[in-house]
Amino acid sequence: MEEQEQSANPGFDVFQWANSIDEVKNNVSVELFLFNKNYTPYKVRYSEVLTQTVRSMFMIEAVEYVIKEADKGLECRDYELSDGEDKVIYRIDLDKVGRAETLIHLIEHEYKDIAFFTDDEFEFKKIKGIVAKFSYPGEDGQKVFYVAKNLAASSALKGKLSWELNGESFEPLTADVAIKVPEGNECVIVDGNIVIYNQAKFEKLFQYDYKTQMISEQKAKEIQDAYNLSFPEGLTLNALLEEKKPLVKKLQNIEIGEMKQDELLDYADKMLLELMTDDQGKIIIMDDKDLSMFVNLLSEDYFISPVNGRRYEIKSKKLLDEPEGEPPRGL
Repeated sequence: MEEQEQSANPGFDVFQWANSIDEVKNNVSVELFLFNKNYTPYKVRYSEVLTQTVRSMFMIEAVEYVIKEADKGLECRDYELSDGEDKVIYRIDLDKVGRAETLIHLIEHEYKDIAFFTDDEFEFKKIKGIVAKFSYPGEDGQKVFYVAKNLAASSALKGKLSWELNGESFEPLTADVAIKVPEGNECVIVDGNIVIYNQAKFEKLFQYDYKTQMISEQKAKEIQDAYNLSFPEGLTLNALLEEKKPLVKKLQNIEIGEMKQDELLDYADKMLLELMTDDQGKIIIMDDKDLSMFVNLLSEDYFISPVNGRRYEIKSKKLLDEPEGEPPRGL
């Protein structure tokens, strides 16, 4: 199985790409993969009878849309500039969309370890989407691109609970599961780029929210500038925040750096919290639980009751008005 890394190509031209694929569309081979909500891919076999249908529903739809609409003013803009306009498709670097990058990496580099999907073993209700991998020979070696689509749990029919209409007669559905593949274009992944045809479906497919992502990256930089943190190999603050939108939202209301590192550690000790440090004094963040504790400390969400001496975590805060007749604090 030949592997090809999808590296970013900032000069990517989707119109040129569509025309080049149109010329070789009858000479491409295609593999199908399902992937679950954790973006773990599964191989899927399909009948040769479906080969042309697979090409049509995934490749031809995507290519012909670009070619036909180009003459009608279709534009391709960077996703960061998206505003839901008509006659516009968007492009974003694959490495900016972590879940998509992970999925493609597993298909390209862990192919031998990918299991074949069976509903008995993996359950279709846990499936998030379907991706078709297209391969064809190019001048400088094998060329590859991917077309991905959402698959809702409602798109599957269980054989034991469904009938099929054969002519004038209802008969038992012979397959374990029947799947309705959605029509319409969603996104293409090629040469380190994601071409987005449907913004809402793309964001749902890869749980990608650009505004939240930008805030997350900004807050991660502020935190790493203000505090000395240590992470296990392969784990980053950005990756942890990407999976924790509530923490990103909380960080928006925190003045990063207002509490110094030694003050934060003293606060953790006072609250009897196990916030560990390494030999260099860096705060160790092993997982999302450690990160949640760190952010809660920054937000001063822990306190000891003066009434019963017990420790509490504050889930929400509301600043009270100053008592009547009392000057504001700090004056």
